[in-house]
Order: sequence, then C-alpha cells, then structure tokens
Amino acid sequence: MPIWQLCPNIHSVPQIVACTRNDKTGSKSVSGRPKVSPQLNRWFRARAVRSGQKLDRSSLRTQPPEPNPPVRPLPLPVDPDGAVNLDGADVMTVKSIYIVSDGTGWTAEHCVNAALGQFDYCLVDRGCPVSTHLFSGIDDAEKLLEITKQAAKEGAFFVYTLADPSLASAAKQACKLWGVPSTDVLGPITEAIASHLGVSPSGLPRGASGLPLSDDYFRRIEAVEFTIKQDDGACPQNLAEADIVLTGVSRTGKTPLSIYLAQKGYKVANVPIVLGVGVPRTLFEVDPKKVFGLTINPLVLQNIRRTRAKTMGLSSDGRSNYSEMNYVREELEFAGRLFAQNPLWPVIDVTGKAIEETAAVVLRLYHDRKHICTMPRISKRY
Repeated sequence: MPIWQLCPNIHSVPQIVACTRNDKTGSKSVSGRPKVSPQLNRWFRARAVRSGQKLDRSSLRTQPPEPNPPVRPLPLPVDPDGAVNLDGADVMTVKSIYIVSDGTGWTAEHCVNAALGQFDYCLVDRGCPVSTHLFSGIDDAEKLLEITKQAAKEGAFFVYTLADPSLASAAKQACKLWGVPSTDVLGPITEAIASHLGVSPSGLPRGASGLPLSDDYFRRIEAVEFTIKQDDGACPQNLAEADIVLTGVSRTGKTPLSIYLAQKGYKVANVPIVLGVGVPRTLFEVDPKKVFGLTINPLVLQNIRRTRAKTMGLSSDGRSNYSEMNYVREELEFAGRLFAQNPLWPVIDVTGKAIEETAAVVLRLYHDRKHICTMPRISKRY
C-alpha cells in the first residue's frame, strides 16, 4: 500500500515540468505575438509549477525543430481527476522531496519553496521535475519510520521540522540507516537559541493542544477582522486606528497585501484612488508615517485590468474605459500627483513584486520610521 494511504495527513503537491527547448540554441518566438521577457515568462511558469498549477504546454513549444531534437516531455500517468499519479512512474524521472512535521508543516514547506525558488531556471527550462509531499501531524515513531522507508525507496530528499527531540533523533537515525539525504530545519536553530537564552525548549510543536493561546494569536485575529472591515476604503473614519494605511489605484494589490500584513498582526486599511473621485479627508489627517502609496507600470496594470474585466464579465465594446491605456495612464498620473503632494508617503512600485516582497518593503520602512524621527521631505520610490 502506498505510504500516503497509510498516513491520512499527507498532502502531495506535484511540481512537475519537462523541458521542450534546445539548451544550445535557446528559445525564440516564431509567432506574430509580441515578445515577452524570457526571465518574466520563466518566473510565472516556475511559480505555477511550485503551486501545482497546470502549465499551458503550447507556450513551452516556442522553438522550431532543430537537427538535434529537443528534450521530449516526460510521460507521467495522470488520474481521472487530473492529478499526477506517481505510483506507476519511474522513480528516477521525478526528484521527490518529503516534508515531515509534527505540526502543520508550514515552516518546512515554506523553507523548501523558498529554496526551490533558487532553481526556477532549472525547474522550467532544464527539465528537472520535482515533486514535494507534505506529511503533517506526524507525532509517533511508527508513522515516521514508514515515511522514511518510502523515502528510501523513492530516493527522496527528507526535510523535517520535529519539535519533539526524540522524534527528531529517530528521523536522523533512520535517514542515516537507510541512506536517505535529509535536513533538519528546526533543530539547529532551536539548539542555538536555547544555548543563547540558557533555557531548554518545550519540545512541543507550535499550536500543540494544551498550550495556552498567546496574546500574539488574539492580536492577529483582531488585526484580520479590522483589515477585512476596512477593505477598499470602507469606514474611512477608522483610518486613525490602523497601523498601516495603503493607497493606490485599482489592481495594485492593496487587498491581498493588506490581508498578508494582517496575518502578521498589523491592522491595515486600504484606500482606493479613483480618477474623478475624491479621496477621504481622513487619509490626510492620519499620521503620515502610517501611509504607503502603491504604484505600478501602466502596461502591466492594463493587462491585469483586462483580465479582471473578463472575469467580471465586462464587455469590451467601449462602454467601460477601465482597462484602456489612456485611462490607466491618467489614473496613475492622478495618483502620482497625490503622492507628490504628500512627500512623507513612501511610494512602492509593485511591478513584478510578489506580495511577500512588497510586504517586506512596507514593514522595513514602517519599523524604520517608528524609530527615526526625521524623514526627508521628498517622495521616495521603492
């Protein structure tokens, strides 16, 4: 019986892609469509791979036949529901990464995804398929050994975050016994912090039953509730209560960025800037150290708005100028003038940035400004 049937808490996230370009010649566009930046294209495709989305194979076949044939796609069995089935696949065709945790596995999963981000060029363009499997809630040695045996059979790489020292030791010994390459994500830093603090760790996974809910937990819940109520300019009278206020034109990522920051415990409000519509007066009354402007490249914004208009069922017969370039540019210029009138608001260009990257910039500036009293009275872009 496959290991994922033995362990009900396993989540398999296939991240599989095969190369169809010739490594010597590179890929060239032969269609009449505008050329897209290869780096940006690889970035989008790699993110789709790591999130488990299906790739449009037609977008990968962009090179005409050459004397030396390109690498062919790898044949992988697919279940009726569209999921990749690795039971009957040659284990040597897919590099597996097992992620094991006695908690949710969030820490280890994000560490692995961050590391895989360093290999976007390989995952997409060089045909090195990777499949990650998350085993969460593994709290006894029997399950742990079963997973380790399966990892040995598949030749998988074993990544684990086990707060229980006995489980972590068992994982280390089992991997050594069966020759499974492994990495302990949590152990070394926990030991280092314990040595620094001079106290012993609890040995319990974060959020384990029996542990009291911390003030930080309730603060994050309160922040999320506040942020949802303040979305898209709602309740402008409450802007003074926010820790962070985001403002920008439509489709600059204000809402997802707000939710991401709220999950970190920050109360966030976002205020849309719309051409011809007045901005709430309270936006100019709050502490300017809280306010952050968001801007974006007009071409990128137009493409995002066109996609958004299609999903909303808006017609393209000219009755809506939401995604027209002239309107997009005018609205961005209107927002730019507003930012220039408020030079203490940092302006962050979100073009090509992931939500996490923009959030990192916002939080760095937010904490820097809390500890530095003087700020140059010029609008800066980040």
